[in-house]
Amino acid sequence: MSDANDAPARPREWILEPETEYRFELDPGTTFAIKLLKGRAEIFGAELVEGKTYLFTSECKAALYTWQGCVIEVTGTASTEYVSEETPMSAYANVHIALEQMRVRALSKARGSPLPEPEKPDPKLSEPPRVLILGPENAGKTSVAKILANYAVRAGQGWTPMLVNVDPSEGGWAIPGALSATPVKGALPTYSPASPLGTASTTAPLVLSAHGHVPLVYWYGHADTKRNPLLMDRLIRNLGENVNDRFDLDPEGKAAGVIVDTPASFASNSSPPEHRQKLIKACVDAFRSQLPRILLRVLLEGSHPFLVKAKLTLAYPFLPSFLNFAVGWLCVVNVILVVGHEKLNVEMQRAYGSHISVVKIPKSGGVVELDHSYRERIQKYQLHTYMYGCAVQPPPGVTGATLGGEALADLVLSPSSGVIGFGDMSIYRIGTETMAPSSALPVGAARVMSEMQPVPVNPAMPGSALLNSVLAVLAPPNPDENERYDEEVLDLTVTSFVYITNINMREKKMTILSPNQNPVAGKTAIAGSFEYQDL
Repeated sequence: MSDANDAPARPREWILEPETEYRFELDPGTTFAIKLLKGRAEIFGAELVEGKTYLFTSECKAALYTWQGCVIEVTGTASTEYVSEETPMSAYANVHIALEQMRVRALSKARGSPLPEPEKPDPKLSEPPRVLILGPENAGKTSVAKILANYAVRAGQGWTPMLVNVDPSEGGWAIPGALSATPVKGALPTYSPASPLGTASTTAPLVLSAHGHVPLVYWYGHADTKRNPLLMDRLIRNLGENVNDRFDLDPEGKAAGVIVDTPASFASNSSPPEHRQKLIKACVDAFRSQLPRILLRVLLEGSHPFLVKAKLTLAYPFLPSFLNFAVGWLCVVNVILVVGHEKLNVEMQRAYGSHISVVKIPKSGGVVELDHSYRERIQKYQLHTYMYGCAVQPPPGVTGATLGGEALADLVLSPSSGVIGFGDMSIYRIGTETMAPSSALPVGAARVMSEMQPVPVNPAMPGSALLNSVLAVLAPPNPDENERYDEEVLDLTVTSFVYITNINMREKKMTILSPNQNPVAGKTAIAGSFEYQDL
């Protein structure tokens, strides 16, 4: 006798009127299927294919929008599902149109083919869009970033906008604790909060037809930006420098612009004002345009940077300050989108409104208030998905379903477990785990250890706390660099992540779980505060 839970679920049809939105939320352990039967529809800007079945899992919360009306078929049980006629999509579409105009003008400028004479836009509007998205917790910032990136890709102009995630609690294309960036060449799908920005081809040799992103990743190692704000500042600037170096080599690709998704702490009243303002300024300064940056390099660095700086400063004492002022005003983020936060909008207008377009956009009424326990579960899903992929069982009776348009088998991974000696990998932590603020130190005392100092970790020492730790394996140092420096590991990108699943103190060996069989011996890795155990 078959179990009642294995009986095919009865599909249900929903008829959506133009400019309405079908919203749904899933419980843990639930899989949901949606098929577009007629019309056109999209999920956070990614268009659905008529007749194809899309699966959703891992407590996914999403919304399907239609501009012209559609008919959908849903299979499975959602904890919440309803249709809303009040959406912010018109406002988001208007933002996209404005950004698209900036892209077209920037591309014309890059190709030396000016726009028709009657159209003489503001020079600032001829720069590629460099968009910073700010907003409080549960505002839908990531959804806005996905919509704008997906609309740019769908515009049919061959745009590949650079999407940057500086929210370490989310992890982007990697795992929680990471900051990452990648050019978006295909639609960013939505099917699981464990893959908030789609799937990256960085864990195994996958063949992904639509969204095989290869992101640039730096490791912060914690979920809370207040844990080490100096490190956050440095990594944001590292990301910006790498993105700008790419744009220097690809002026036409640069025209597509940059979209930066930020954490809620950048807008939270619970964060110290100086903390929020410093990290927002780091983002504003980091993703800048080409010419002033090159000018600054030539004038202030050159082949012998200290000599050039000294000569220029002696001859023109005002020059370094002037150039720094110019960089701050001419080559920064040029659009700030504030999602549903009036006070933050006023703050940004006062701080940047004279030289940056600050636009307040509405928050969607479908945004769900997420509690701490939900976020912890999602981070566990992400850590597990990084190693094992996304194995999903469709609802009973559903066949030929996909995850974000990809075949289910293509998203299942087989990690590799290996044993290495304690001395086979150099492991560091950044700063100290319990660092008192500078104001708490005795009068006249100086901090012995920097908040960004890499501290070696010996697995053989008691209290190393490496069991179940998540390690970021770093790329080797640049061989062209003539001199090494103490904090060099902070500026190295991440090649992969591994988990320490066992430590044998007697044999001085560790068992490492890796997403592939690439050797880790001889590599350098950084431990953060994240731990992983198999579910």
